Amino acid sequence: MRTFAAVARLGSFAAAAEELSISNAMCSKYVRDLESRLDARLLNRSTRQLSLTEVGREYLQRVSVILNEVDEAEQYVSEMQHNPTGTLRLMAPPSFGSFHISRAVKGYKETYPDIAIELLLSDDFDHMIDLGIDLAFRVGVLEDSSNIALPISSSRLLLCGSPEYLKKNGVPETVDDLKKHVCLSMGDNLVFPTDWKFNVDGKEVQLAIHNRYLKANIADALRVAAINGSGLTQLPSYMVGLDIQSKKLCPLLEEYEPAPLPINMIYAHRTHMSLKVRTFVDYMKQFFGDEPYWDQWVY
Repeated sequence: MRTFAAVARLGSFAAAAEELSISNAMCSKYVRDLESRLDARLLNRSTRQLSLTEVGREYLQRVSVILNEVDEAEQYVSEMQHNPTGTLRLMAPPSFGSFHISRAVKGYKETYPDIAIELLLSDDFDHMIDLGIDLAFRVGVLEDSSNIALPISSSRLLLCGSPEYLKKNGVPETVDDLKKHVCLSMGDNLVFPTDWKFNVDGKEVQLAIHNRYLKANIADALRVAAINGSGLTQLPSYMVGLDIQSKKLCPLLEEYEPAPLPINMIYAHRTHMSLKVRTFVDYMKQFFGDEPYWDQWVY
């Protein structure tokens, strides 16, 4: 079952064999034997790719739950020895994971050197269990979910621009002033809105952006364009806070700033949180603190 799950997750017998430290032939044999025992085809095989059959997809969901429980049982024994081991699989949005989770890993590894960490940068949180994810990070308001969410931090939603751009085009004083400025905004995206949000007279309003110089579906592109003086953009402070600290960007219209974005850690609903997950959760709470380091600046 573990071999089948690895092949399904990685999409390759060779990759699964390498991860499990077995031969390609043994990896293929395990899956064939499993299919024979179940009297069902779990994988569609071709010279170009592997894909799950309908039965295989359903079986994978149930297998993933079983393997997670096996891992929990083994982790429980490890806990009894007070020595967390194993692989901690994390998932985070690309920008947040690149900027901050990869930064946090160093300190955690110094305390728990026997934990191997795998970081998947993706927004595909609906397949956490299938991908074997232990803990995921989400930015923004959560939809209803059977998973457990632990608040870890927050991020301001900031309008900002480079000193070069503001010197050339002036500093907006009100939301209406933005009609005269070059705007860098999101395209089709599931995380951040295409329109900009502001708090005006105690009410949240959305400003439709028409004078777009650049529209992108990845926020990193807007951040780089803003730093280079192309225009103004509204992005989470976890992306631009360090740039504001280094004076590459300036925060604007802070008095109209909307409500902050919550940041949560999510793990699958289980009766027992493994020690490797619990230690990482505790570490991240200390790492971010009451006020995250990306929101600490004097301007």
